[in-house]
Amino acid sequence: MTTHANTPAGWYQDPNGPQGQLRWWDGSQWTAQTQAGQVPQQQAPQAQQQIPQQYAQQQYGQPAQPAAADPARIQQQVQQKAGVAPTHQGGGSLFTEPVLVVNQKAKLIELTNEYSVFDQQGRTLGTVTEIGQSTLKKALRFVSSVDQFMTHRLEIRDAAGQPVLQLTRPAKFIKSRVVVTRPDGAPVGEIVQQNAIGKINFALMVNGQQVGAIKAENWRAWNFAIVDQNGTEIARITKTWEGLAKTMFTTADNYVLQIHHQLPDPLLSLVVATALTVDTALKQDSRGLG
Repeated sequence: MTTHANTPAGWYQDPNGPQGQLRWWDGSQWTAQTQAGQVPQQQAPQAQQQIPQQYAQQQYGQPAQPAAADPARIQQQVQQKAGVAPTHQGGGSLFTEPVLVVNQKAKLIELTNEYSVFDQQGRTLGTVTEIGQSTLKKALRFVSSVDQFMTHRLEIRDAAGQPVLQLTRPAKFIKSRVVVTRPDGAPVGEIVQQNAIGKINFALMVNGQQVGAIKAENWRAWNFAIVDQNGTEIARITKTWEGLAKTMFTTADNYVLQIHHQLPDPLLSLVVATALTVDTALKQDSRGLG
């Protein structure tokens, strides 16, 4: 494993830009995202040392671009496949829409988790992509399923490609745990698997206190109810059936998240992250046992 693969995602001095211009390093490559400012103090001593010169000269990678959406197909997915009735429009962002459609990019072999997120009308709200993977990890994903026990890191980006949340699922043996943070590393909370057999349950934790839970409705964990600390359902995740050919011959999983009413943060951020965590935490094991 080379040094650059261990460099954490963050804002660093743009190696080919003017002084004071920062560029986003996603954990494996430079992206097209820039901003003015100073390198965070905790990164400054390492910024020029951790990323080798050949990566400073590379062509900048582009943030993951959403797949083109077919509005009619998205609406069919929401209304007919997920059984979610049309509802009011939200504010047009990942955190203000009452319905999020999370569709994984279809691949014959999955080496990098990639998703597009839409509203109920098919408008793009953001993307999710796995970051910081080493070449060795991709090779292991190609030849085996051992990656289910490895650490996975996902970055949630808005429609403009700006990071809004990061999800880290540390290496697991039986139960999964997902740590949710802001792009600057500030903690949001954790999503912690409670059991390994039967209907899977996760606890939503903030500062060591449980603020909600995710409850699978069958042992294969296709659909989930999300409840608050009082046990009242506040949201629901429904996996949508995409047809026999796509299910059998690709790795894609598609979900619809319905949020029943506006939620306060950090519970809202955990619920949004949950729609992506379900796939990362459970899909690695096709039995749905964690």
